[in-house]
Amino acid sequence: MRIARTTALAVTAAVGAGAAAVAAGRYASDAALRLPAGHRLPTEPKLTVHRAEAGRITLTRDLASLRPGRYGLTGRDFHAAVGPVLDRADGEVAADTVVRRLERVFDGTPDTGDRAWLTPQLYSGDPATALGLSYAEVEIPGELGVLPGWVVPGDRRTWVLAVHGLAGTIEHPMVVMDQLHRLGLPVLSLAYRGDRGAPRSPDGLNHLGDTEWRDVDAALRFAVANGAARVILYGWSTGATMALFTAARSSLRGRIGGLVLDSPVLGRARTVRALAAARHIPNAFLPLAVRAAEGRTGLSDDRLPHIGGPEGIRVPTLLLHGPDDEIASYDYSLALARSRPDLITLHTVPDAPHAAMWNASPSTYDESLRRFLTPLL
Repeated sequence: MRIARTTALAVTAAVGAGAAAVAAGRYASDAALRLPAGHRLPTEPKLTVHRAEAGRITLTRDLASLRPGRYGLTGRDFHAAVGPVLDRADGEVAADTVVRRLERVFDGTPDTGDRAWLTPQLYSGDPATALGLSYAEVEIPGELGVLPGWVVPGDRRTWVLAVHGLAGTIEHPMVVMDQLHRLGLPVLSLAYRGDRGAPRSPDGLNHLGDTEWRDVDAALRFAVANGAARVILYGWSTGATMALFTAARSSLRGRIGGLVLDSPVLGRARTVRALAAARHIPNAFLPLAVRAAEGRTGLSDDRLPHIGGPEGIRVPTLLLHGPDDEIASYDYSLALARSRPDLITLHTVPDAPHAAMWNASPSTYDESLRRFLTPLL
């Protein structure tokens, strides 16, 4: 009887430990897979607005606020575009603050004491209000329901299908929309499952491209049905992962003439760990986060298209990434570029956070994009 009691206690303890591990894994994976569109990435620190005036905004001094380039600055009630760090005059600015150029305020007004964060989404609004470009709002039949989209018309029959990534929105592609328009390329910017105005994913989780790519496939069908002879898939972050899946699996993949992959999420287990860690999940729980994410969504790096196999890259590809990306490992992009140097052009961007390669160096990014696209027109 004593042996039976001891065995029962051991089994109870094991079951309890197993249930605790499952609960911890679920909690940790939620931190990585529940990223609402338009919200702050967990790797981005919150900054304080110390002062805002014509052409200048003073922010908390931080590695983030010192980054080179142009970014969106988003707070609870405002969105603005900020440019480079400005030279400080002696005694004019406190040592713990940074002054950046305030280029434009799109929504609300940044006030002293407001909390805000930097985002790759420079613009807010729509192509007409933000860029002065005519556009049409479209509805795309998708697997889960109607998907909203914007179409900026162009003269060419090669379209660009633009897909934002983690925590982004349909507004993110506007950073390159003006250049694409000048090249005569029609642009379709897509809102997919989980975005505002789009159907919700059945489990409420972000699958890091594993199911979301079907919405890109639906948008590809829409583009072809509306006159596109060829389509260039252009994705940021998990949007780039969706582009890879679509190029490998779509029944219309023969219409895809090129890929632009900005900060692609290629090592998804590492991305889950990075997102969970950024939300202060203890290191001991990070392996549980990965296992729970795989169990809940079917995520696996093995399911990504094998570059050298039958699902691999078969069209010219521009890959834009940098070694400072904390969410999507640059090492995977480097390996990808080296695997197909005949098709893949790698543009490395230093000092850029996730999905912000354009923001860190707009002029060099735009030139790389122009050189890549010109032969495909």
